[in-house]
Amino acid sequence: MSTPLTFSSPPAPLKQDAQVIGLVGMAHASSHFSHLLLPLVFPMFVKEFGLSYGELAFLMTIFFALSGSIQAVSGWAVDRWGALTVMYTSLSLFAGACVVASVSQGYLGLLAAAVLFGLGNAPFHPIDFTILNQRVSQARLGHAFSVHGLTGNLGWAVAPLFMVGLGGVIGWRGAYLASAVLFVVIALCLFVNRHKLSTQIMAKTERVDTAANLSYLKSPVIWFCFGFFLLSTVILSVVQNFSVPLLQTLHHVSLEAATLTLSAYMVCAGVGIVVGGFVASQAAAYTDRVVACCMVVGAAMLMMCGSGWLGPEGTMVVLALTGFAIGIGSPSRDLMVKQVTPKGATGRVYGLVYSGFDAGFALAPLAFGVLMDKAWYSEIFFVVALVLLSAMCVALAVGQRISR
Repeated sequence: MSTPLTFSSPPAPLKQDAQVIGLVGMAHASSHFSHLLLPLVFPMFVKEFGLSYGELAFLMTIFFALSGSIQAVSGWAVDRWGALTVMYTSLSLFAGACVVASVSQGYLGLLAAAVLFGLGNAPFHPIDFTILNQRVSQARLGHAFSVHGLTGNLGWAVAPLFMVGLGGVIGWRGAYLASAVLFVVIALCLFVNRHKLSTQIMAKTERVDTAANLSYLKSPVIWFCFGFFLLSTVILSVVQNFSVPLLQTLHHVSLEAATLTLSAYMVCAGVGIVVGGFVASQAAAYTDRVVACCMVVGAAMLMMCGSGWLGPEGTMVVLALTGFAIGIGSPSRDLMVKQVTPKGATGRVYGLVYSGFDAGFALAPLAFGVLMDKAWYSEIFFVVALVLLSAMCVALAVGQRISR
C-alpha cells in the first residue's frame, strides 16, 4: 500500500527545480501542439483533396487510438532506456509527421502523418512525470504538476496562431515544414540541457524479472486511476468537439460568441491549474478529496448549463467557469497517481494511467456524436455531469486505498 506524500527532505534550489519544470513544460506543450496540427488544416484538406469531414475525423481517431494503446506500454521503455532517449524519439516522430503532411497528395499521406503523430505523442506523459518525480523536489511537485498542465493548455492555444498565421503567409505546406523545424529546435534545446533531465533506468536484474515488471498491472488502484482519467477526459473532449454547435443550437448565439466561450473555457482551465498547484501543495494528503470536490462542482455547473435557466449569456459564462473548477483538480489528480505508484515503476504506471486520457479522447466523440445526431442537446450536459460524478466516485475509491 502506498503512503501519502511527505515533504521532510530539504528541497533543491528553486532555480534548479524551475529549470527542470520549464524544460519539461516546453516538451509537454509540444505534445499538445501536435494534437491540433491536423484538425486546423481540415478545411484546406476538404478543398484541396475533396475529402469529407468523416474521413478527416477518422485521422484523429487513429491518432488517439495509437497514442493511447502505445502509451500504456511506453512507460516501460522510459523506465528501461531513460526518459530523454524516448523523448528525442518522440520529437523526431513529430518532425517526421510534419514533413510527411507537408508533401501529402491525398488521404494516404495524411493517414501516414496521423500514425506518426500518434506514435510520437504516446510516451509524453510517462516521460514528463518520470522526469518531474525524479528531478523536482517533492515540496514543489504540486506546482510542477500545475505548470505541466498549464503548458499543455498553452500548446493548444499556440497551435492555431502558429498554423493559421504562418499558413496565411507561406501556405499550409510551409506551415507544416515550419512546425517540423520547431520540433527539431525543441529537441536540440532539451539535448543541450540533458544533464538537468536525466533519469534513473531500470537495473539489469529488474529487466529480466518479467513478473516484477508487470506486477503493477495486478493492482486494482492503478486501474481505478486509469478509469478516472478516461471518465474525467470526457468533459474536455465534449467541450472541444461539441460546445460550439451546442451553444449555437440551444441558444442561437453567433459562431464568434460560441468560439469565444470555448477559448474562455481553456483560459479558465489554465488559471484553475495554476490555483490548483497551490491547493495540491497545501493538501497533499487529501488529493482524492480535492479531486472529488472539483468533479462535483463541475457536474453541478454543467447541469445548470443544460437546464436552460441561465439564458445564453449565463450559460456561456458558467460553461467557461466549469473549466476553472476542473482545472483546480488537475495537479491534485497527478499527485494522487504518484501516491499509488510503486517505487521504480513511475514510467510504466503513468504510461498506463494516462492512456485513459487518450482513450477518453478517442471514445467520447463517437458516443456523444450519436447524441448530437439524435438532437439530445440539453441532455448532453446532464450526461457529461453524470460522467463527472462517476469520476468523483472513482477518485474517492482511489483515496480509500491510500493509507493516511
